[in-house]
Amino acid sequence: MPYIIIPLIPLLLISWYSSNGTKKTNLEYYQVIELFDEGEVTKYTLNIGSGALTYELKDGTSAKYSVPNVSLFIDDIHNGVVEYNRENPKNPIKFNYVSGASGSIVLQLIPSIFCVLLVIVGGYFFMKKMNNSISSENNRAMGFGKARVKFGKDEKRKTTFKQVAGADEEKEELQEIVEFLKDPQKFTELGARIPKGVLLVGPPGTGKTLLARAVAGEADVPFFSISGSDFVEMYVGVGASRVRDLFDQAKKSSPSIIFIDEIDAVGRHRGAGMGGGHDEREQTLNQLLVEMDGFGNNEGIIIIAATNRPDILDPALLRPGRFDRQVTVGRPDLKGREEILKVHAKNKPLAPDVDLKSVAHATIGFVGADLENLMNEAALLAAKRNKKAITMTEIDEAAVKVEVGTEKKSHKYTEKDKKMTAYHEAGHAVVAYYLKNSDPVYEISIIPRGMAGGYTLYRPDEDSSFTSKTEMIDKIISLMGGRVAEKLIGDDISTGPSSDISRASDIARGMVTRYGMSEKLGPVVYGKDNDQVFLGMDYNHTKNYSDSYATQIDDEIKNIVIDCESKCREILEEHKDKLVLVAETLIDKEKIHKDLFIKLMDENYSPDEEAETVEDVEIVEEAETVLNAEEITEIDENTEE
Repeated sequence: MPYIIIPLIPLLLISWYSSNGTKKTNLEYYQVIELFDEGEVTKYTLNIGSGALTYELKDGTSAKYSVPNVSLFIDDIHNGVVEYNRENPKNPIKFNYVSGASGSIVLQLIPSIFCVLLVIVGGYFFMKKMNNSISSENNRAMGFGKARVKFGKDEKRKTTFKQVAGADEEKEELQEIVEFLKDPQKFTELGARIPKGVLLVGPPGTGKTLLARAVAGEADVPFFSISGSDFVEMYVGVGASRVRDLFDQAKKSSPSIIFIDEIDAVGRHRGAGMGGGHDEREQTLNQLLVEMDGFGNNEGIIIIAATNRPDILDPALLRPGRFDRQVTVGRPDLKGREEILKVHAKNKPLAPDVDLKSVAHATIGFVGADLENLMNEAALLAAKRNKKAITMTEIDEAAVKVEVGTEKKSHKYTEKDKKMTAYHEAGHAVVAYYLKNSDPVYEISIIPRGMAGGYTLYRPDEDSSFTSKTEMIDKIISLMGGRVAEKLIGDDISTGPSSDISRASDIARGMVTRYGMSEKLGPVVYGKDNDQVFLGMDYNHTKNYSDSYATQIDDEIKNIVIDCESKCREILEEHKDKLVLVAETLIDKEKIHKDLFIKLMDENYSPDEEAETVEDVEIVEEAETVLNAEEITEIDENTEE
């Protein structure tokens, strides 16, 4: 569009300049002659070459006229003008005849010349732009085979092992790689071969990518980072080409580290699903296998990969010579969680009442990403409340927010729904209190959070690596508490317990089919974990047990759940008074903390003492809040001084 407008600008200027403020007349030839005969013209100029006539009238206006025949025009007016000038010597008609043959041609050609020049210039820039576009498209097309690598050697964002907490054993294993990259001769003199590849395995959020960055930061070598999904493209052969390009770049910067995040996107079992042997992903995997341990020489290149699905990786990828070592990055223990909390609390002001060890104890099952999110949410809550430091109150609320979701205080229950939700959650809590192997109740609430209309939050006393059969049974009994309480009080059930029934059924199914905890079916595993077409093994998957056993499995799962429901009903019928007490307290307060819950469940507790107890608790909490505020103010004043 700009190239079309540009030539019009000088043409308009030329047209305006040539007009010079004189308007072009629309008179006929005879009318112009009459103006001369009547003596209205006071001055005129005639270009003999072009026939352009410019004349001025008595009223001062000027006009233009193109004479069709110059000779005829001169014959028509010249004698009359001469005669008029003889009779009026004081006001003669001034006239001028110019020879404009050469000048007129130049004037006529000027617009054309400008147009041609501007078209040439505009065409040049237009073609240049088109060539650049075609070139960029060609470069983009040629760049399909180039690996989209992120070069990770950035001194400002350099990561070291000091920034990785709660993974001491994992750091020790990776420290060998760092030492080899710094001093390879120390290992080669003894005939040792450093692992060509290290596979980091663990749940999401445990710090696998962080560990890989720390290795690169400690070794101070080029770090090439790429995601598994970046290899695969819609064009055939692009993935394999990108693998070759990635290793070529790494060889030029040897010694170096290649980090492939989420390698399961490209490293799944070959032959799985419906793609067949010519699937683009499988070609990419084949090229990766060749580059890692084929005929080529990749000395000085160490490959680190991360995944949370090692079970679906191709066996050829995991054999020695490719990924020689698997490092399991699991959930942190109590000590690890405390160290992680210290790292994330480093630049955050904490109030004197904050005890990170107790926070670590209360966050069993949290991974590093959860703990980082916990401290960030606590800081946001403190800032929202205009506090100068993070108190334990914000940390407790943030922990619940991370586990359950955001509180929806604006949501209003009907009285019926509120009562049913209160008895549902009270049923969970009361049943769990009387079970020996159930985790202690931490908080009960009927305020909606996330997708839940209410919740009962448990906090285990200590970390546990295994779950016993009795613990699973007690868990199912506790899950059935909401459904049984609804039926016991209202003689009706709602859709609320649907998720509880689903979780209870999954636990029972696992007991029967995976853990061999069924006395009737014995210690046998029925079925496979990885039976999904695009995540697991075979497309034509068949059960490894007969239809008769399938019926027995269903009956056994049903019996376990029904027996647990019966035991749950016995507990709630025996302690119906406590169920009512907890539920009515929930309806009144909407939230019960563990301290108040333990008091309510005390056999010697009297409902008449509830008001006094609550009032005392509120007074103590208010005093603690004032004290904390004073302590925080003193800290701020000392800091400013």
